[in-house]
Amino acid sequence: MHKFIAIGDIHADWDTFWDALRAASCVDADGLPTAPVRLGRYQVVLIGDLVHPKSPQGYARLTGCDPFDMNDEDHRLIAAREQVRQLEKLQRYHEAAPHAVHVLLGNHDHAVLDPRFVLGTSGGLKHTEFDPERGGLMLPPHLHAWMSRFPRELRVGGLQFAHVSPLPGHLYYDDLFYSDRSAKTWFRETPEYVGMAGLVFGVYGHTRPGEGVLLHRTEDGQPSFAIIDALAEREYLELLYDAGAEHPLRGVSVVPF
Repeated sequence: MHKFIAIGDIHADWDTFWDALRAASCVDADGLPTAPVRLGRYQVVLIGDLVHPKSPQGYARLTGCDPFDMNDEDHRLIAAREQVRQLEKLQRYHEAAPHAVHVLLGNHDHAVLDPRFVLGTSGGLKHTEFDPERGGLMLPPHLHAWMSRFPRELRVGGLQFAHVSPLPGHLYYDDLFYSDRSAKTWFRETPEYVGMAGLVFGVYGHTRPGEGVLLHRTEDGQPSFAIIDALAEREYLELLYDAGAEHPLRGVSVVPF
């Protein structure tokens, strides 16, 4: 049996992210995995979207530039450099226990690796700090190589972790993905997708469900999936899963910290 600690979209809210890992007893004082993680007893899963704060206020907290202005070259470069610093810290953490720390590729991470798609906030802020053609900083080669290896999903028996949904089409961030509204709405409109995919349980992010982690249950009350883009609400998910058991999902908990 394994204990999974699943943390939703980080979006450069690094202080809150490291707080979550500390609350889960997954990181030590040196920023490295604790013994349960190194031994594989705890499996840490980051659901993707490491980069790009979600708002100007998030950029201001990250950079100390208040108000933050993406059109200001200094602000833009500080935003990139601060994210690089934290990505390097996470890379050290990940590479210290790659068998037990899993970082999935989110669409914002993909946009940094391939800046054809310029993403932004609902308020009109464009994430250009890693786009050299728009005055941003090129992602350092060692981070580019590391992030390029992120898987798009993690499966353990009937348990799936993915950034968006159980739909195969939502694993690839292309023109079709960005034109398909179901990437943001599937869990409310068609939650049966998880069962149709033959899954015991699914864990996804990408969309803030509101008021913390959304834990969906079937009509008979069984947990079916969770939407965990809830770092801002200071919540993460813990699961106990025994892949060899007849009923492998042994427990699901939303954990405030």
